[in-house]
Order: sequence, then structure tokens, then C-alpha cells
Amino acid sequence: MDEDELDLWGAREVDEHAPAAPLGDDAHAGLLARYVEVERELATRWPESKLEPSLDRVRAVVDILGDPQKAYPVIHVAGTNGKTSTARMIESLLRSFGLRTGLTTSPHLHSVRERIRLDGEAVDLERFVAVHDDIAPYVDAVDRRTVELGGPRLSYFEMLTVMAFATFADAPVDVAVIETGMGGTWDATNVADGSVAVITPIDLDHQEYLGPDIATIAGEKAGIIKDQAAVVLARQGLEAAEVLLRRTVEAGATVAREGVEFGVVSRAPAVGGQVLALQGPGALYDDIFLPLFGEHQASNAAVALAAVEAFLGGGAQSLDPELVRAGFASVSSPGRLEVVRRGPTVVVDAAHNPHGARALASAIADGFEFTRLIGVVAVLTDKDARGLLIALEPILAEVVVTRSTSPRAVDPDELAALAVEVFGQERVHVAARLSEAIDVAVELADEAAAELGGGAGVLVTGSVVTAAEARALLGRVEA
Repeated sequence: MDEDELDLWGAREVDEHAPAAPLGDDAHAGLLARYVEVERELATRWPESKLEPSLDRVRAVVDILGDPQKAYPVIHVAGTNGKTSTARMIESLLRSFGLRTGLTTSPHLHSVRERIRLDGEAVDLERFVAVHDDIAPYVDAVDRRTVELGGPRLSYFEMLTVMAFATFADAPVDVAVIETGMGGTWDATNVADGSVAVITPIDLDHQEYLGPDIATIAGEKAGIIKDQAAVVLARQGLEAAEVLLRRTVEAGATVAREGVEFGVVSRAPAVGGQVLALQGPGALYDDIFLPLFGEHQASNAAVALAAVEAFLGGGAQSLDPELVRAGFASVSSPGRLEVVRRGPTVVVDAAHNPHGARALASAIADGFEFTRLIGVVAVLTDKDARGLLIALEPILAEVVVTRSTSPRAVDPDELAALAVEVFGQERVHVAARLSEAIDVAVELADEAAAELGGGAGVLVTGSVVTAAEARALLGRVEA
């Protein structure tokens, strides 16, 4: 959830993209109706933007269920930015080695079923409903007890976390890759004990819950590091690194650090992505095609490789390079520097804080050759909108500020006032709705392309909500 808290309240909780029932198929129609009921029930729970830091509720439910999260080894992923992309790379690599995988990430773009994946695919309607209904009586019992004691019911995220654990145990999977929602120490996923703990880059975000500074936030993220685990650390600032390494020593864990034991040796742009040489803790792997753009994704790939080396070979043995190449080649990360249209090129990215926006700006400059780029930006109220706009300003000729359908979206006029301070009045446009903003940006890009002879494009960013809605508007919703 650190890659942005997708608002799931209102009409969007119902999975509009679930497979439609064939005409006359009463059984499937009944299943779809039950699925809609389940999503509506989930929507009555606390949203992910409202938290009570505690593992008590989740721990009580999994205890009743027999601790399904202990039925398989876990690779646990925490951090501020890059968690979802890194988790997806880890899962793809593990599948290339013939393992049956479970993957849980958050938030989702279009369907809540995206959050629980088996062998790379979102769970189907039948399994999603069945798992929910299987655990519902036990969750209800914990809910009643918690409410009697003056606390809340399980939250939306907590409920989905338990569902993921149960799904993976029932499958069963050989390994589960589990992304934290927020923090680490008291994150709902932390009832699982990761044999490998992965910490992606840490920056300021969610300070109201995680703490006011990098060191405090790093302390929360470090909570996923368990005794005797293998720890994989992405490149960190000094404040975060000191905290994480101290926790590693306390836990008696082994550690692999980006830039020391592993890292990116070389990278070169390629059609549809980039070609990498990666040094893992155990071996060098070259000629790796990664179908994602940007230096930050190359770094994520190095972290993912180190995590898989730690899991499969203890961090000291080399892996089959052909399987490594196959695993990376099949990676996808929807909503992350994703080209969703050509003529003009429209890129969608879920960057939602200054750190993510700086990585996005660098990746655009690195992987694309726009002569003029028009931005469409919509952010949520608890984010550093000014910092995000400052990070994007060097790559954007003009910006269209707007809002998503989220009730937490910043008002376009308020966002415009910030944008004018950063871009100047003449470079800022305002649109009441995202669809209108995209139309304005495409028109501006078309005008620029006619004037410059091509090369103009559009970048839509600011939150996961924004990325998801842009993908839907531009017809990139998967069934």
C-alpha cells in the first residue's frame, strides 16, 4: 500500500471487470452475484487510509485457522517505493524455476482479485468467494470479540491479507511473495515469518502512522526482519541503512546490500525496456532483457535477483542464467511507466510521492525521446503534491491538473495554485475530470507534434487511483 492507498470506497469496490456470465448460465450468474456481495461486505470495513496499529486481530484469526501463513516459505517485501514491482519480479523469477507461487500485493488497479495471485494469475471468482466464505465465520467471531473490547473489526487490508494466506495454504504453493501494506512491525502481513526479508528504498511517506523522519520509518520497516532470516537491502540513505543494519545484527540475520554484495553492473536502453548485467551475491548474470523502463527498475531487478538467490541458493550459489533471463523477460508491472496508447504516446505511472516522481522523471529522460511532454496530474490529499510537482517540472513542458474520482482527491483549483508556483501560469491548465484532462493533454501533444514534426507525448501520474482510471479510460483493463 505504500505505493499509494487506492480508494476502494463507493462504486469502485464492485469488480466491474469480472468475467461476465454466459447468457443462461445460472450457476455462473449466481457466483458473480455472490462475488459482488463479498466485495460490498469488504467495503464496509475500515479503508486502508484508516489504521489502528496492531497485529492482534489478524493474529487471532490465523490462530483459529491453524496459521495458514506457516504452511509455506515466505519472501517478505517492505519499503517505501518499488515494493510491488520488486515483488512481481521475485515471483516471476521463482516461477521460471518451476515453483508454484503465491503473490499478494497492494493496492490493486482494477479488481481486488489482483491482490491475490497464484502462479502469476489473479485468483478466479470461484476461489475468491470460496476462501472468503470459508474464513468468514472465524473473522466474525474475532470481530465480535474485538468490538466488545472497544476496538474495530478487521480492516479491509487485514481481511484480504488473511484471505491471501488461506488461499496460498489451500492451493498449496511452494513459496509466497508477500508485500507489506504499510510499515512492517505492525503491518497485517507481519504475522508471517519471512525466510527472506527484502527492504526496498525508504523515504518519507505516511508520516502520520510511520513516524516523522527516515530513521523512525526505517525502524518500522525493519520489523519484517526475523531471527536468522536472509536480508536483502536495496540502496538506502545513511539514516535508513544504519537502522536496518542494526536490526539485521540483532536478528542474527545474513545481509546482502545493493552496491556492496550485489547490484547493477550495466544497463542499456532497448526496444520495450532495457538490457541489464546484474551482479548477484553468488554470480554475474548478463544479457538480461527487462521489459520495464528506468534506472529504478534496473535496481529493483537487482534486488529481486538477490532475493531469489538467497531463497534458492542461500546467497552463495549461482542460478541457471537462462532461467533468470526467462523470469525477467516475462515480468510485467501495469501502471508503472506503462505505455497505454500510441499517436500520441500516452504513458501512465502510479508515482505518488516526490521520491517516486524523481525516479519517474529520470526514467522518462532515460527511456523515451519526447520532444515535448504534457503532464496530467491528480493526487490525493495526504500526499506531498508540491514536492511531486517539483520533481516532475523538469520533464514537463505543460501540465494539466485534475482530480480522480477518489473522495480524497485534491481539488483541481487547489492543485492548480501549487502548480502555478512551480510551473508558472502559462504552463498550467485545469480540468474538472480526468477524462477531460487527458483529452486536453492529447490535444496539446498533437499540436506540439504537428509543430515539431513528432515526438510529443502525454504522462498521466499522481496516484495509483489516477493510473488505474487512466488505464480504464484508455482501454487497458485486463479481463
